Amino acid sequence: MEQILKITNVLADPTRYHIYEYITKKHKEVSVQEIADAFNIHPNVARLHLTKLEDVNMLVSETQKTGKGGRPSRLYRLSDDVIQLHFPFRDYQLLSKIAIQAMMKLGEAGKQVLYETGKAFGRELVEQRLSHDQSPKTLTFYEKVNILKEAAETAGFYPSFDYNEQEQKIYFQVFNCPFKEIAFQQPEMVCGMHHAFLRGMFEALFDRVELAELESMTNGCDACAYRAVVDKYINAH
Repeated sequence: MEQILKITNVLADPTRYHIYEYITKKHKEVSVQEIADAFNIHPNVARLHLTKLEDVNMLVSETQKTGKGGRPSRLYRLSDDVIQLHFPFRDYQLLSKIAIQAMMKLGEAGKQVLYETGKAFGRELVEQRLSHDQSPKTLTFYEKVNILKEAAETAGFYPSFDYNEQEQKIYFQVFNCPFKEIAFQQPEMVCGMHHAFLRGMFEALFDRVELAELESMTNGCDACAYRAVVDKYINAH
């Protein structure tokens, strides 16, 4: 509880909150000068905000030599620790461990139920962004990609999207896996469920989807990367 209070106190400052939000969307290290320029503040003020975020372990930093002599620059990035704010405290990570282990004991049937449930939740996450009478068939490819991006951001994936509309291909990366701690313990079950979750998101918008995982955090990569081929080009890539 003490750590939660420290975090909420740090994020109570609007500038500091937006700096943290900026870094979550950056997907790479930032310097004091970059933050100073982005928020139009003095470098000393930027350094103070970054230090406050590091003090509560929301960020970590390391020095990097410039090769030009002088004082090494300090670069900041997101901490690998999961930040959870709940009042009162609730241990959802423990609950997820219990649920995963229970499904594993059911064998193949449990695995299929987990995947189907993940897929259903992914579809629901996207469908919530459609108006009551809106059909995905009326949306442009660009609009569908934007909806996927918004849904992925809501899920806390810190996503990056790129696409080729002509070939109907979407490339995206997940820089934050909400299931990461459990995934490293049970990669087959958890990553399979996450894959089904993503498939559900795509199937809410496209008639046909071929989803391939290109990189995974569980294999030491910085992000999980995927390629989706959709609709009429699914058999022509």
